[in-house]
Amino acid sequence: MAMMKPQALDFSLEDWKRWCSLKHLPSFAANQIYQWIFGKHILDPQFFSNLPQPIRLQLIEQWRWQLPIIDAHLISQDESEKFLLKTSDNMLFEMVLMPYENRVTLCISSQVGCKMGCTFCQTGKMGFKRNLSSGEILSQLIIANKRLKETDRGKITNVVFMGMGEPLDNYDMVVKACSIMIDPQGFGLSHCRVTISTAGLVPEIRKLGKDLPVRLAISLHTADEEKRNRMMPINRTYGLALLKEALLEYPAPKRYGITFEYVMIEGVNDSIQDARKLARFLHGLKAKVNLIPINHFPGMAMRASDAERIRQFQTYLTDRSIPAPVRYSRGQDISGGCGQLAAKHKDELHLDPRVLSHKRRQDLTSEVQATTKT
Repeated sequence: MAMMKPQALDFSLEDWKRWCSLKHLPSFAANQIYQWIFGKHILDPQFFSNLPQPIRLQLIEQWRWQLPIIDAHLISQDESEKFLLKTSDNMLFEMVLMPYENRVTLCISSQVGCKMGCTFCQTGKMGFKRNLSSGEILSQLIIANKRLKETDRGKITNVVFMGMGEPLDNYDMVVKACSIMIDPQGFGLSHCRVTISTAGLVPEIRKLGKDLPVRLAISLHTADEEKRNRMMPINRTYGLALLKEALLEYPAPKRYGITFEYVMIEGVNDSIQDARKLARFLHGLKAKVNLIPINHFPGMAMRASDAERIRQFQTYLTDRSIPAPVRYSRGQDISGGCGQLAAKHKDELHLDPRVLSHKRRQDLTSEVQATTKT
């Protein structure tokens, strides 16, 4: 079997420099290739006009240049857009484009599925398939910018790693992708406009603070140890005390601090006692809490807290100088809201993700058996 060509989008500037050195190509070629890909979003080497023709031919012959396929594209009533993307090995993952009045945010995925198993998140119900490469992560930004250009809406201004997967569980690829996002020769985003959200992988939070201190968001959802153990299995490994210690050391941008995501679930984490524990946990941190009424997905028994309960919870925090805006997720009608991503087509939105995963395994087995027979 012939070896698959490497994917050009997976290469950083340093990778291209090493490749050019091995091929005895001029050192300037690496910078030019890198800028064509990530600065100009041109993925056909025949258009790399400032490179000699022999180098362009090498790039065409030795590399793969395809983006993931857009398998489905849904547009919400609130103008958010969800893209279901298919990788070269037929894996499915999602991204959500969210236009606002003064910015355009892209919610991107870092994994196909997720290992964390949080009880309130549909992605965890589909299981874990594999990590995305840095190129597959960055391809989401390229696809989104192409879409915005087609519709004359500028380009992506903010990126949030709040799609499918736990970003810090795919640490190397996420950091590599983020480095290219904030590189002036790459996508040129400010490090304050790239946010990594994590369920609380403490060693990786510490490492991130040293390697690439972009904005950090913590998927917290309760400051009660026993409740968090039940809601988020990662807490059994890295409890709240360890998490707090790592956050106190994290070099968050002074203007923004650390964002905490808190889904509001009726009768689970929405009492004043819960708010009191949260305020105690946040003491000493520059923090903002996003209160998010939980979004429904098939097979979920939990319900969102009512408006009055949320208001009381919010007031308790704001009275203690903790900003706590209520965030209603964008794209809920296309299963594009917080906790709703599960790589579904439009006619699958009603299916429990576990049922859907089983159905897809059966379909794949049937395809393999049919191929074997023929």
